[in-house]
Amino acid sequence: MKAIEQSNSRRFSFRFRENMQLYLIMVPVLIHIFIFSYIPMYGIIIAFQDYYPGKPFFSFTETNWVGFKHFIEFFNGPYFGRLMRNTFLLSFYFLLFGFWIPILFALLLNELRSGAFKKLIQTASYLPHFISTVVVAGMVLSFINIDGIVNAVIKLFGGAPIALNTEPGYFPAIYIITSIWKSFGWSSILYLASMSSIDPHLYEAAKMDGANRFKQMMHITLPSIRPTIFILLIFAIGNLLTANSEFILLIYNPMVYETADVIGTYLYRDGLLGGNFSLGTAVGLFVSMINFTLLFIANHLSRKYADYALW
Repeated sequence: MKAIEQSNSRRFSFRFRENMQLYLIMVPVLIHIFIFSYIPMYGIIIAFQDYYPGKPFFSFTETNWVGFKHFIEFFNGPYFGRLMRNTFLLSFYFLLFGFWIPILFALLLNELRSGAFKKLIQTASYLPHFISTVVVAGMVLSFINIDGIVNAVIKLFGGAPIALNTEPGYFPAIYIITSIWKSFGWSSILYLASMSSIDPHLYEAAKMDGANRFKQMMHITLPSIRPTIFILLIFAIGNLLTANSEFILLIYNPMVYETADVIGTYLYRDGLLGGNFSLGTAVGLFVSMINFTLLFIANHLSRKYADYALW
């Protein structure tokens, strides 16, 4: 028994030394996660207090514990239904339409034979990711303005101008189209990386069997990137209650709150600007719990039916 323990110890020591460089690369990331993700977690307790800046988190005389008061206040609030509906629908629409576009784009890009043209397309698709969200929001608002380019095209075909920035019904489409345009090129990188690891002999064998390029894509390329697809899908489902609040804040206005107001924008208005930090923390904790539950369910179903999972 002692000899086995010594053998395991030597094996562990050898592997540790062999992978020392990889561990050192991980250290800065782990430190960053610990400082900015784990240390602030103690602040969750203010969700169960009536807290204001300067008040101690733990004090027998000054801390006013209120239990689930702020959670109940949010659930019974006049905007709860609208916030939940808008947040879920915007995230769901982006998942429904935006998740598959990077996959299709990567598959088509992988079929290009011209290296120069392929690099040009890749660069053009990546660029929107590096444009500031503020700049993108300004571009969108100028495009959908009553005198913007969208209405110029509408008038060109004989239609009447529409104030798209004040019509609630158009906001989901504007948000989804812009979000997809900004992210699809960058999101395709993981799929292209997975495709680059596919054994080229598989394609050669398929050609000898008479498979055309479409059949090769459907029966070799797509199945080979299936693990990446499922892993990213699990993450996407785990973020169904996390719409892009920063972008929405920059392009929405009170006239489109009916379809544009989400949990993140509500937290900004009422929690940050309104100084209601306890309510904001309670709502954030609620959203995190829902997202974790969705992530857990998606991971379980993926492991059960597709044999791919995060854990």
